[in-house]
Amino acid sequence: MSALAVVTPTYAPDAELFAHLHRSVLAHTSDDTVHHVVVPDSDRRLFSRYAGPRCRIWTYAEILPRRIVRVPLAGVWIDPGRPWPPLRGWVAQQAVKVAVTARLDAKVVLVADSDVVLVRQATPDLFIQDGQVCMFRMDGGVHELMTDHVTWHRVARELLGLPGPAPLPLPDYVSSLACWDPAVVREMQRRITESTGRDWLSAFISHLRVSEFIVYGVFVDEVLGAAPPVNTAICHSRWDRTPLDPAGAIAFADLLPHDAVGMMISAKSGTPMAARMAAIERCSQITGPDGSHP
Repeated sequence: MSALAVVTPTYAPDAELFAHLHRSVLAHTSDDTVHHVVVPDSDRRLFSRYAGPRCRIWTYAEILPRRIVRVPLAGVWIDPGRPWPPLRGWVAQQAVKVAVTARLDAKVVLVADSDVVLVRQATPDLFIQDGQVCMFRMDGGVHELMTDHVTWHRVARELLGLPGPAPLPLPDYVSSLACWDPAVVREMQRRITESTGRDWLSAFISHLRVSEFIVYGVFVDEVLGAAPPVNTAICHSRWDRTPLDPAGAIAFADLLPHDAVGMMISAKSGTPMAARMAAIERCSQITGPDGSHP
């Protein structure tokens, strides 16, 4: 069993962002940490340059059942036995995060989006306390105006066989960099299968709107009642969809919490690569040449 693994779904439009993430994984994790990367079949050749002892390239065809086929140019997958709703790319990414993590023999998995970079050494002891894997949870973070999050909570409860709806405000478990326990993910898959009467994947992808992070968080908190340690500072994130210029990116980086392991400027912000690189460089100055924790 390895102590730590990293899982990232990505695709060709995010290839440049991914390159910076992967470089940071190699720089800030131990030599036995493998980066598991899931890409569409058509993008395998593009990402194959990263394959090696510390990077495993998976394709959707290797993860999803053979019955699920991709519709060319449409960006969706179809299960001929249950063609509606189609499996959209965003939901497919979530499903493969769960599926790949469940396959791994690791103590803890970092689930990292392509627009994340690691800025400090990521060692397993940062994510495991008293034998439990830490979890991102922002108590009271979901209110009635966050309609997508409210829907994601409702769907999570349906998948897990929990009564609902739960009263607002609700916890927010969504993070661009999250810690998962593979053993817990496998238990979560079994729970979904038992509560829905369908295999977990079919049940999961039957929803047009679902959040893998909220399903995991609700499972840990309400099904397991595990009360794991909470880490809300794991990633210094900017979700805003407006672009940053270099000065704004540096100002954002200057706010890096002392215990953040990652930094994320949303790819949907359209921030130019030069500004993103300015933020990465500033974080490296803050954390020092070895990326150690203060």
